[in-house]
Amino acid sequence: MNSLGQRIDPEITQRQAADPDVSAWVAASAGAGKTKVLTDRILRLMLDGTPPQHILCLTFTRAAAAEMANRLRRRLGVWATAPEAGLDVNLAALTGRDSDPETRIMARRLLARVLDSPGGMRIQTIHAFCESLLGRFPIEAGLSPHFEVMDERTAAEVMAEAQDDVLQRGRAPGEPELAAALAEVTSHVHQAKFPDLIAGLVGDRARLARLFDRAGGSEAVVGTLRSTLGLGAEETPDSVIAEACRDAACDVPALVAASGALLGGTEAEKRRGRVIAEWLEAATGRVAQFDEYMLAFLTQDGGARKHLITAKTAVAAPAAREALEREAARLVAALERRNKAIVARASAALLALGRALLDAYETRKLARAKLDYDDLILRARDLLRRPGVASWVLYKLDGGLDHILIDEAQDTNPEQWQVIEALAEEFFAGEGVRDAARTVFAVGDAKQSIYSFQRADPEAFAAMRQHFADRVGGSGNKWRNVDLEMSFRSTPEVLRAVDGVFAQDLARDGVAFDDTPIRHLPYRDQAPGLVEIWPPVPAPVPETLPPWRLPVAEVGGKSARLRLAGRVAAKIKALCDGSQWLETEDEERPIRPGDIMVLVRRRGGFVHELVRALKDRGVGVAGVDRMVLTDHIAVMDLMALGRFLLMPEDDLSLAEVLKSPLCGLDDDDLFALAHRRPAPLWRMLGDRQDTVPGYGAAATLLGALLARADQVPPYELYAELLDARGGRRALLARLGPDAAEPIDEFLAQALAYQRRHVPTLQGFLHWLEAGAVEVRRDMDQGGHDAVRVMTVHGAKGLEAPIVFLPDTMQTPTHVPPLLWTEDGGCLLWPPKRDHVDPVCAGLRAAAVARRDREHRRLLYVAMTRAADRLYVCGWRTRREAPADCWYNLIVGSLRDRVEEVSDSVVADRPVLRIGAPASPGGSAIGDPSPERLEGLPSWALKRPDPEPDPPTPLVPSAPGVAEPQSRSPLGAENRDAARRGRAVHRLLQILPDLAPARRDAACRRFLARPALGFDRAMSADITRITLAVLNDPAFGPVFAPGSRAEVSIAGIVRGASGQRVLSGRIDRLAVTENEVLVVDFKTGRAPPPGTGGAPAAYVRQMAAYRAALRQIYPTRPIRCALLWTDQPRLDELASAALDAAMP
Repeated sequence: MNSLGQRIDPEITQRQAADPDVSAWVAASAGAGKTKVLTDRILRLMLDGTPPQHILCLTFTRAAAAEMANRLRRRLGVWATAPEAGLDVNLAALTGRDSDPETRIMARRLLARVLDSPGGMRIQTIHAFCESLLGRFPIEAGLSPHFEVMDERTAAEVMAEAQDDVLQRGRAPGEPELAAALAEVTSHVHQAKFPDLIAGLVGDRARLARLFDRAGGSEAVVGTLRSTLGLGAEETPDSVIAEACRDAACDVPALVAASGALLGGTEAEKRRGRVIAEWLEAATGRVAQFDEYMLAFLTQDGGARKHLITAKTAVAAPAAREALEREAARLVAALERRNKAIVARASAALLALGRALLDAYETRKLARAKLDYDDLILRARDLLRRPGVASWVLYKLDGGLDHILIDEAQDTNPEQWQVIEALAEEFFAGEGVRDAARTVFAVGDAKQSIYSFQRADPEAFAAMRQHFADRVGGSGNKWRNVDLEMSFRSTPEVLRAVDGVFAQDLARDGVAFDDTPIRHLPYRDQAPGLVEIWPPVPAPVPETLPPWRLPVAEVGGKSARLRLAGRVAAKIKALCDGSQWLETEDEERPIRPGDIMVLVRRRGGFVHELVRALKDRGVGVAGVDRMVLTDHIAVMDLMALGRFLLMPEDDLSLAEVLKSPLCGLDDDDLFALAHRRPAPLWRMLGDRQDTVPGYGAAATLLGALLARADQVPPYELYAELLDARGGRRALLARLGPDAAEPIDEFLAQALAYQRRHVPTLQGFLHWLEAGAVEVRRDMDQGGHDAVRVMTVHGAKGLEAPIVFLPDTMQTPTHVPPLLWTEDGGCLLWPPKRDHVDPVCAGLRAAAVARRDREHRRLLYVAMTRAADRLYVCGWRTRREAPADCWYNLIVGSLRDRVEEVSDSVVADRPVLRIGAPASPGGSAIGDPSPERLEGLPSWALKRPDPEPDPPTPLVPSAPGVAEPQSRSPLGAENRDAARRGRAVHRLLQILPDLAPARRDAACRRFLARPALGFDRAMSADITRITLAVLNDPAFGPVFAPGSRAEVSIAGIVRGASGQRVLSGRIDRLAVTENEVLVVDFKTGRAPPPGTGGAPAAYVRQMAAYRAALRQIYPTRPIRCALLWTDQPRLDELASAALDAAMP
């Protein structure tokens, strides 16, 4: 509503954003329909005549690209087949104005234009675009033309090889500088933490590479490091201490007098006085005694002691206090400077390791012609900036790129923005190949920037908006900032809760970037909604444990986290019992498990406890959104089998296999076999296989696999077990359908392993365990009616009617050990907390602030996933919940607006609630009064049927009946015939457009291409045949002036099976005033002998074309024919045969 209480039409703002004549920057809040705006803009660009291939749309994920492409195709399919009135309604909603005949014609043709465009619509991730760009210009980019992009696993393997190489070289005598750097780093870090430090360095490899490239070398990087710390080029920890020990650095006479005064004081003062006196007297040994001397003035934390001298002693020596305090301040400064020097030396050593690591990594990539995902961005950026080359690349792109659209702009990192800047540079320079209007469009939401680990920066969102606004305005083009605040997703109660939380100053920090209030306008302003806050589950009272307890006793069964998992599961079970309802735009219905999403900050014990609790209550649950493959029980069973096959004497692995679903023994069977066995378990199983049925089946299965284990690669071995021997069926029968995905991924990993390595079973098992492969599961519904349990990061872009937030009372505590300056121009590593100087402290505080701001943006994303209901809960630990934890932020903002209600699931205390749930047969806002319903027709009292989806398109070239087999390509004669047929097909497409006198020469030029591989005799034969067809009067109408090749056709046809959507392409179409001739070329298949009938599949195909064309040319007879290019021969199809074949 606006200030006058009038409902705001959201389509007006969306049309402003989709205006194809304006470059626009759209800030779209959660649920505001940004994907619709993107698709609307692409549609309007194409309606205005922009070829589909001249539009580049960059998305954040492949799934988003596929979703957008599917949306566009669906809408274009509707346009191609909609009645005129329906099409007008669609176009008016898109453009805001009435459509004219030309616009209707263009709209109906767009689907065919998209299908015919070279390469299709360019809707892709920026990595995919950069890969295609580098693939088009590899030489200009300095790459091997056959480069390949490594997946994450391969990149990790290459990096591990590089890491091992660097560490081995660091221990060898040949590289003293690398050895010194390794010794310096390892002197500061425990061997258990060294792998984590190297992992952090590896994770920052892209930033490291940029750091060295920007500085121009290692020496410059170290110089910047020292300058940042305020150190001289030669300062070291030892030189700092040596300088601090000189007589000139301190007031020796005053300190001598002060030490004398202390010697007359208390015992503590006497000890301090002796330390000071001894240090002053040891003119040559001060460095060795410096640490002890320093502790006389400073605490263990490095701060000055509060009481250096007692009041009584100070009365006798008034100057002593000032001298001691002055010396303490000097020592604090000296300690700080020594810490700076320690940080500088440690950081320089770590950077030396990093440089060696990067060099080794790059060497291996270069030798294998590989690129990683970071390389795609950096190489593309460098290509677009390279002097003398960039202008050529941009010129070539300039001929096919008019509009750039960026989705999820808030998640774009600086290097990706640099690629986009370079691409758009020619748009506003006035030097393009064409004079067409060219625009930049970006849509995103800085409030949802939660990918800082990928270097996304929400402040860059505003910076790039200003950059493009200046560039567009400076070129005289139109620019528009658009804010989309209307939420089509959430109910008013949920949105009011979101607005209330982020109205608080503490919560706004990092979410709001100016003084503008965060607000959301509900489109579903009459829908019932609910926000419910449960009291936190208290931490259990610590138990007094006995010194020893039986190993079968349950431990930890009463933890707060476990109890909350039980409560959430019980609530979900109650919601899905049929008594609770949802009111959607299309229907009112009971709540289902698939309506519910549980969001956590990170995967941990709670996730597994909740999944277990839901399964115990019989509630369908889709599992977690991401898991380590080797942690799944099915994969553990398969790996145990592999270990047994490698070493049959491994009794533990064999026992695991026997207990698994693969063999199916129970505890009693296994105990009877294993207890007090005189021989290894495998021998016992063979000796006793006739005593118990399960023993025999297990021995037979395992014996067969043992015989095959050394003969076949791992993939074939496991595929045989899972398929031919029924292993998959057995695993799914016990573990449920959730095990299918890990099993499939296990086989995929086995196949991937033997593609890259020598396929051995032992090597595969080691490779799989070492890699810790993560399975990322698509948690969007996909037709499964199950509760989704996932992280907030994984839920980005998704929604659910009901959302639970159980992980709300803890905050992140991790502080990165590697500290980067704001501009990325310097890396500092304080090895220990004691070494943190003010510079490092400032960088650490900035890193913590960034972390906490992103944590609050994560809360915004979590709350806005809920469409109808939001449940907030949490569990306490022994530590007090931080003031800025999610739970406290939500409760603090809503406490004055809630009512207390009781809930049987949360029995100990009342819950806090805003709103009310929908009820069957009505809603929380009440039903219409009977008076308002009087006089309405019966249809007005019922909900309209949902809009039907268009039926599956009928593709005439794939008609659903068996086609004649194509000629085998194995024989030389057949191969030549197939090649000749394809050449004739192509020539019959292009030659008719040329004047008859030019056809012979054009035909010979075409056939002379080396890629075709035709000798002179075959070229002459093909030329003779092709020209004979074109010059034959019998074929004259087919190739007459005005006839067209490759004509796309789409529409609705009606046949014996009902109404179908058709989409196809006619090889040759000739339309005259008297008739329409449709010809389809048949290449690679022999024509029927004599004058026999054409194959049924081809007749059906032509019948579909004829049915569509009859709607366009209802008064003209339509003749259909097949042109067999092998002979060639033209066969006209009888009208009766076409009538009978119509599908």
